[in-house]
Amino acid sequence: MPLPPCDSEIYCTGQLLHHVQTAKLFNDDKHFVDMKLKEHPDVVLSAFQNLSQDWPSNAIPPSTLRDFVGLYFDEPGLEFEPWTPPDWKDNPKLLGRIEDPALAGWAAKLNQLWKSLGRKIRQEVRDHPELYSLIPTPHPLVVPGGRFRELYYWDSYWVVNGLLLSEMTTTARGMIQNLLYLVDTYGFVPNGGRVYYERRSQPPFLTLMVESYYQATQDQAFLRGALPTLDKEYSFWMQNRSLTLHNHTLNRHHVPVGSPRSVVYKHYSGVKQLLWEELKAGAESGWDFSSRWYRAAPPGQTPSLGDTGASQVLPVDLNALLCRNERTLASFHRLLGDAEAAAGYERAAAVRQQAMEALMWDERRGAWFDFSLLADATRTQFHPSNLAPLWAQCFSAPAMAERALLYLQESGALRFPNGVPASLQDSGQQWDYPNAWPPLQHMLIEGLSKLPSDEAKKLAFDLAQNWIRTNWRAFDEYDAMFEKYDVNGDGKPGGGGEYDVQLGFGWTNGVVLQLLDLYGDRLTAGGLSGTTTSSLPLLLCLLLVTLQ
Repeated sequence: MPLPPCDSEIYCTGQLLHHVQTAKLFNDDKHFVDMKLKEHPDVVLSAFQNLSQDWPSNAIPPSTLRDFVGLYFDEPGLEFEPWTPPDWKDNPKLLGRIEDPALAGWAAKLNQLWKSLGRKIRQEVRDHPELYSLIPTPHPLVVPGGRFRELYYWDSYWVVNGLLLSEMTTTARGMIQNLLYLVDTYGFVPNGGRVYYERRSQPPFLTLMVESYYQATQDQAFLRGALPTLDKEYSFWMQNRSLTLHNHTLNRHHVPVGSPRSVVYKHYSGVKQLLWEELKAGAESGWDFSSRWYRAAPPGQTPSLGDTGASQVLPVDLNALLCRNERTLASFHRLLGDAEAAAGYERAAAVRQQAMEALMWDERRGAWFDFSLLADATRTQFHPSNLAPLWAQCFSAPAMAERALLYLQESGALRFPNGVPASLQDSGQQWDYPNAWPPLQHMLIEGLSKLPSDEAKKLAFDLAQNWIRTNWRAFDEYDAMFEKYDVNGDGKPGGGGEYDVQLGFGWTNGVVLQLLDLYGDRLTAGGLSGTTTSSLPLLLCLLLVTLQ
């Protein structure tokens, strides 16, 4: 079912947006669309129409546009008022479970960061929403940080888990209630809390957030109230983001709205409508952008962003997540006494698992791979998402997990001392080599830790140790947490893509706290100094470096 585009002629479409963004008045396109209007939109649009008539050729000088924006818009950030979460605690129990004093002190500082990332929406936004691009939600929130001033969907999963470990259950509950409100309003959770995100979602982690909250609080009344909304979101994904192929139904990212993305307008203005749809599908995946979504280029050419075809891919991680959601929803319904609904979700998970193994599992290589609709075949490039079924526990035979462990060990992705990269392809896009991303590390580590073999559990710990060391070194040097890191630099922030690396950072903090919770009795600030492979020559080299 196609969704109508955002109808704001200032923040989502129209000549004013086009002129301001193509004139490159700001270093970041997101700056303009986060600005507050000083007058009603009709007044601003009328004034811009009058201005345009003074320049019949539409060549409005940038200085004139800048003056216009200064006259009718306020700077971003006025949507919020200062807010310290009232349930913040200076000494959550987690800190006492961390053996290494340096890491315990660091975790205390990360706990402090929740206060700087907390936001409360001003009443003015609710009274006059037409003056803002922000979507007013009912409860205060914790934002990722940096340019990301509002809530973001899949980021919130790791934020909520971190808040729960910091014993901030009221703030975590409010975060979840905001997302439930968005489902009740839109039928799904938008990518983020702005009107220009209203026509695409992100990986649907809301069900797992409710699971985390229930596990922490045993609040059955909250679960009962949330469950109909979780069912509603699941229905959205099955009705609007599913596709049947070879008698198997799986899900994909698909955003049939062919207009420019407001937040990166100037980068890709002038591209065709179908490419806009594909770029938005890539943004919905959370992996914006990556060679993972590139179509094959003509002979002799290297694929680039213009070859993005994200809607033409059935992603392993999205379907693994939905498989885990289906089983979690089944457990919720069974807990609350609805055996029929529980059985329906259990059947859906079994059918999905069978479909994933039919279309995505590669027995020879020993892993799951994204399925290309264009090639009618799997795409066998390495991504950590190839192991997502381990995290979701969505596979039928123990031998598959052992094969997947061997695949990972032989992939070449473990040779980097500072995390597992998003790919082994250096495309210049941020969801590719050399960037390592917190959610991908966490899902990989958690998946390996669930396997019965000692080898898998050891690898999970080694990856956690390397990731903690990387984050700790960056914090030690920059006094900041970043959204991503470079696998080649000890504590070096990541780069590439459409904007500068951002600090804050919500999901990074959440992942670190979860790993400290899982392995706090063993992790150290010094940690491993090399790769997680068992190559003797590499270890000897690392020993020599250590002795220098």
